[in-house]
Amino acid sequence: MTDNQNPTPDEGAEAEAERILADAAANLSGASFLDENRDGIDDLSTDEAGADDALDAAYAKAAEHLADLQRLQAEYVNYRKRVDRDRELIAINATAKAIEALIPVLDDLAAAREHGDLAEGPFAAIADKLESTLGRLGWSSFGAPGDGFDPQLHEALMSQPSTEVTEPTIQHVAQPGHKVGERIVRPARVIVAQPE
Repeated sequence: MTDNQNPTPDEGAEAEAERILADAAANLSGASFLDENRDGIDDLSTDEAGADDALDAAYAKAAEHLADLQRLQAEYVNYRKRVDRDRELIAINATAKAIEALIPVLDDLAAAREHGDLAEGPFAAIADKLESTLGRLGWSSFGAPGDGFDPQLHEALMSQPSTEVTEPTIQHVAQPGHKVGERIVRPARVIVAQPE
């Protein structure tokens, strides 16, 4: 009789397992296995809907961040273009100011060349080097006898009637014009022949 009252360790474990199963079955009565909080709603569906909402919110946030990034990238590209354009303009302005300061020297060189003083010799070589160096910076001179008169490029000092021309034409260049790129530093000062 004592053997029946003292269960063996295996019998005690079996009884404990049966008791746990019975308690679990009693707790789940009337509730679904997926309704852990016993509110009558399947918690798996609720969790799935919440996950979908969180995923939609994450997609919306990612799209917002992508739009911000694209806007910032466009602003940066425009900034770079503006800086490059301004840098080029600053370089042209600096060259134009240097040319303006050198205009009296360039006028003297043109007058010396016109009188034949720069045909050859060391002074002619220096003049050629100066003009070629300025040319690499974008400088050029313009205005030659026989060119058509353009009030945008030329300043008429005097006008004379002529039977040899059919349109206003440069007859004589008093001072050549100077420009840097397309920017006119000084217009050419000329005498114009007008058709009669």
